[in-house]
Amino acid sequence: MRFAENIATGFCSCRRRQGETVVNLDDTIVAIATPPGRGGIGVVRLAGPESKIIASRMLLLSPGRVLDARRAEFGELVEIDSGERIDEVVATYFSAPHSYTTDEIVEISCHGSPVVLRRVVEMALAQGARLAEPGEFTQRAFLNGRLDLTQAEAVRDLIDSQTLYQAKVAARQLKGSLSRVLLPIKEDLVALIARLEAGIDFAEDDVSVMPSDQILAELDQVKSALRELSASFTYGKIVHEGLTLAIVGRPNVGKSSLFNRLVERERAIVTALPGTTRDLVTETVALGGIPVRLVDTAGIREALDEAEHIGIRKSMEALADADLVLVVVDASDEPSTVDRELLQDAAGRAAIVVLNKTDLGECGADLAGKLPVVRTSAVTGNGITELRAEILRAVKGNAAEDGGAMLTNLRQQGQVNSALGALDAATASVQNRIPHEMVLLDLYNGLRALDELTGATTADDILKLIFSTFCIGK
Repeated sequence: MRFAENIATGFCSCRRRQGETVVNLDDTIVAIATPPGRGGIGVVRLAGPESKIIASRMLLLSPGRVLDARRAEFGELVEIDSGERIDEVVATYFSAPHSYTTDEIVEISCHGSPVVLRRVVEMALAQGARLAEPGEFTQRAFLNGRLDLTQAEAVRDLIDSQTLYQAKVAARQLKGSLSRVLLPIKEDLVALIARLEAGIDFAEDDVSVMPSDQILAELDQVKSALRELSASFTYGKIVHEGLTLAIVGRPNVGKSSLFNRLVERERAIVTALPGTTRDLVTETVALGGIPVRLVDTAGIREALDEAEHIGIRKSMEALADADLVLVVVDASDEPSTVDRELLQDAAGRAAIVVLNKTDLGECGADLAGKLPVVRTSAVTGNGITELRAEILRAVKGNAAEDGGAMLTNLRQQGQVNSALGALDAATASVQNRIPHEMVLLDLYNGLRALDELTGATTADDILKLIFSTFCIGK
């Protein structure tokens, strides 16, 4: 059947092309796997068919002991030519295919002196190993079928995690949460393609052709699942990259005091004199496991001097660039023209109205409209917990509960949207009674976009771009 030939040829040729032009899987590679600098322990990793041989030449183990996958071995690192001792080490051997890359791997744990670690690498290179490229260990895991591309990207996300929540999300992706969501979607699409192919290839054998309404129903089912996945990117991007939150308002409404409360230390200068903050003050905190870059801005009013004018201009720029805005209003005072203008500007974006200074009483004016309102007192701390909770609600929106798969980068979002675009084109073709041969072209384009999401048919230049962002040694 032409369908089977198309799928098999595309997958096999891609795997062969990746193996030839992206990375040589027959090389033995070496790199320092721990961060630069001094530490208690440093690790050098070897991967490839000669790993065990090369490591054995550099190590002096106890009599009768050899590198064995069943246990770590304590020994000494020695110069190959002279036998002079360099360090005491622990060597761990992973036999193929039971390793991170599915190759033979040896990890040598030394004392964390950069000089010693460099010497281990130099000796390995002298014995025929090659210095690993950035991300090459993980790239081998991908090319050898141990990870798909979404899992490989999750490895990078896990390394780059700034909060425990980010690490947990990355760990779920590494375990294949996104792949498990994609699998039934692809299976439904492949099943539709197969039935259309059968109707075309075996029309003379009375194989029934699917009616248009059934094709459209199945397309809608696939597209609905993809749209739900695409919507997860709004929250997934924030989890992965964090967000910027600008605190704006007129002078002396308590912006800097709220900033300090959220940061939980005296980061911004606070005085009773209006206009104390002249420049942007920034600090990154974790709220619900999401990195939030807080920006305290200059009070917005008619500037009294050039420095304040520059500060107010920067405040307006921060307001425009922020992912979320806190519009702070003095609850104990009558709203000003500036208050009304800021609230009007915030009405069309993600914003929260903070009625601060409630410890001094409330004038009762309702300016927020449809925006969420939190009442606080930066002096007493009342309402700060509620403010943090409201910020998290604004960030998360309609995102799935913890544990669900989500798209976390633009590449993933782009592939899902490409698939949706192709399936929309297929829907239009069916509605316009275009022959099924043409509909299949759009369906194959959709399937190819999903394959590129997981890496089944990813082009070499995309792979190089992805793995070049990894650290060397991973």
